This record gives sequence, C-alpha cells and structure tokens, in this order.
Amino acid sequence: MVSDREDLAGSRFNCSVSERACFEAGIKMATIYHQFVGTPFCSRNVEELERTIEDCIKVQPYVLDAKVRIRGDTGNKEDQYSYTSLTGDMIDAVVRISLDGTEVTAEMRYDDELQYPLMFVSGINKL
Repeated sequence: MVSDREDLAGSRFNCSVSERACFEAGIKMATIYHQFVGTPFCSRNVEELERTIEDCIKVQPYVLDAKVRIRGDTGNKEDQYSYTSLTGDMIDAVVRISLDGTEVTAEMRYDDELQYPLMFVSGINKL
C-alpha cells in the first residue's frame, strides 16, 4: 500500500513536517542543477528542454508543480557544431512541494549580487 510506504519513509525522518518538506524541495532543486547542467541544446529545442526538466521533477514524490525557464544565449543551430551547454546561471526554476498539510515553494535563479545560481526556499505555508 502507498500509505504504508509513506508511513515507513516518514518514520526515517527526525524532523518536523515543514523541515522535511524543505528537505524534499532541496532535493528537487539539486536534481535540476546537478542532473541537467552540461546538457547540450540550441534555440530550436530550448522549450523542449525546459519541459523535459519540469516533467522529470514532477515525477518525484510530493511535487505539486515545477516551472523551468532557461535564460541567456540559447545558441542558433546553424550547423552541427552550433549549440550551447546549459550552465547553472541560465536556470530559473520554481518547484512547489506538498507534504502532510505543508506546501513549500523553492526557487533557483542566478543572483547578480552574489554572482551565484542561488537555490532558496521562498515560501512555507500550512494548508
């Protein structure tokens, strides 16, 4: 049963539901960054790559929604040698997690002031 598996998984965590929901959101952000940075793409398939990343995140546990936008130079596919590799500073992502009455929104975007692709929790709501 799914609920038995969830109860078993939940028993492994020694933290509050809100803390676990934040942990889950962090896992999703790390997946986006570490799984997809380096992926080759061009302007012709940038939207496809955005949807692929979203779809991969949405199959993970507790995900309500995922939105990804790739910013910057997406490369023009003029010939077989013309493409761009995805870097962390190109990714804008928002992931919403729902776990036991808690909804967490986590975001990733390049922070100009920090000069870093920052991942952060932007919202925690009790439902």
